[in-house]
Formats: sequence, structure tokens, C-alpha cells
Amino acid sequence: MADKQISLPAKLINGGIAGLIGVTCVFPIDLAKTRLQNQQNGQRMYTSMSDCLIKTIRSEGYFGMYRGAAVNLTLVTPEKAIKLAANDFFRHQLSKDGQQLTLLKEMLAGCGAGTCQVIVTTPMEMLKIQLQDAGRLAAQRKILSAQAQLSGQGSAQPSVEAPATPRPTATQLTRDLLRSRGIAGLYKGLGATLLRDVPFSIVYFPLFANLNELGRPAPGEKSPFYVSFLAGCVAGSAAAVAVNPCDGHLLRIPGLWAGEGRVAPAKILRNEGPSAFLKGAYCRALVIAPLFGIAQVVYFLGIAETLLGLPRIQP
Repeated sequence: MADKQISLPAKLINGGIAGLIGVTCVFPIDLAKTRLQNQQNGQRMYTSMSDCLIKTIRSEGYFGMYRGAAVNLTLVTPEKAIKLAANDFFRHQLSKDGQQLTLLKEMLAGCGAGTCQVIVTTPMEMLKIQLQDAGRLAAQRKILSAQAQLSGQGSAQPSVEAPATPRPTATQLTRDLLRSRGIAGLYKGLGATLLRDVPFSIVYFPLFANLNELGRPAPGEKSPFYVSFLAGCVAGSAAAVAVNPCDGHLLRIPGLWAGEGRVAPAKILRNEGPSAFLKGAYCRALVIAPLFGIAQVVYFLGIAETLLGLPRIQP
């Protein structure tokens, strides 16, 4: 492998295609995960993932399940492209001695991949979370308004329904943040994002590589597509559950922009107990498992290499 060179443009294209296909398939589950994790005690609107999706369809229509999808697709394209390509790049650099990568080197490659991805995608991650949670906040305001009208039905004056508050768009959110907080506002939660995505990559990539290796028919041959899919699902689920406490804390940070105040880990533990850090873990696993399974299959098919007429190198 030492005499072979990888094509970063081809890897970036493959990662982008993989992310687009994967996120399109699992976005509704990701939306349910975000809304479940953002619920706090006393403000619970959804009891489960299925309950969240059903209520979302009833209140926002079918396409309500894809609220924020445009931002997410814009996010996932560079995220998966950078993460998958950077991991390949670092693995290639660390294996130039011709020897098989050790577990430590595999973890270092994953760490580098996660760090590169976070720097580019943190602003879009924050916007995606805000847009996904906008429907929950709008529905919550609607319920509070209905309760206020019911309590005032005994008065002589007829109740007047308040006009619906328009939901913010990605452009509006970006403009407001830049005006009020500058570029730094788009990087709110960078530390929490690093704490989530870097450990995720450290766990995911070595685990995927070793599981995928088990399915190789012979040395030098690539694993069948179903092996890559299953390896991506298993490794993604394991890594997702491992870093879920950091993911849950990250989703609380955008509440500061809406005036809800920052929710620190100690406060979450005190008010909601240890189980709060696992809130949405099964939803996150359901999102990440097929997302990375599909992404790895598309990525390892080498679509870009085929289009560009380049040899595909199995890492």
C-alpha cells in the first residue's frame, strides 16, 4: 500500500454522495431524536419516537418530518466527505511503512478525521438543531395558548386567537446570529461538538475497519457490500451510544439563543437525573446505524473513482 496514492478529490466526492443518500433515508428519525432530547421535565410533548413522528405529521404535515433537511443535507455533504476522506488520508499516512495499522494508529486516524470535520461543520450543526426544534417550540406555544383560552372562557369578552409566529428560516437564523454574536455565534458549542464527534470517530473507524476486515474473502479483496453495511451499522450504533451524553448536552446549547438559558451538565444531572444523559440514545443509534451503514456501502463502491477513471484503493 505504500506505493499507492489515494485521490482526495475522489474520496471527498464519495463521502458527499454517501452522506446525501444516507441522511435522506434517516432524517425523520434524526428529527425525532432532536425533539426527544430537547424535552425537559414538565414540558414533555412526546412519549416515544413514533409518538413524536405521528404528532409531527398531524401538526406540520408529512414534510414536517423533513424540517431542516436542507440545512442537514448541506451539513452532511461536507461532514461525511471530510470525515471519511480524512480518515482514509490519515490511515494512508500512518501505514506508509507497509505494516498493518495498530489499534492506536487507527484511533489516531479517527481522531484526526473527527477534528477536521468539526471545524468545518459546527456552524451548520447549530443551525440544523435550531430548525429541527422549531416545530416542537411552536407546538408547545400553541398548547399553552389553547390552555390560556380555555381558562378565560368564563370571561365576558370573547377570546381572540393570537396570530401564529412564523418559524425561522436558516437564512434568518444565520443573519440574527451574525448580527448579535458575530462569527463566534455560529461556533457556539464548539467544545461540546468536539467532545462528541472526536470520540465518536475514535470509536467508530477502528471498530468499522476491524469488523469490515472480517468479511474479506481473501487478502487484497474488498468485503461484500452487505458486510460493509452491517459493519457500518454495528460500529455506528456502538459509537453513537458511547457519546450520547455529549450529544444530549450539545442539543441543549442552542436554547441559549432562544433565551432559555444554558443548561450545564451538572444542572441536567441535578434536575433530571443520570438517565437524562441517555435520553434519545436509542433514537440516535437508530439514526446513526443505517446512516453509516448506507454511507459506507456508497463510499466503498468507489463511484467517484469509476467516474474519474481512477483505481479504487481499499483502506
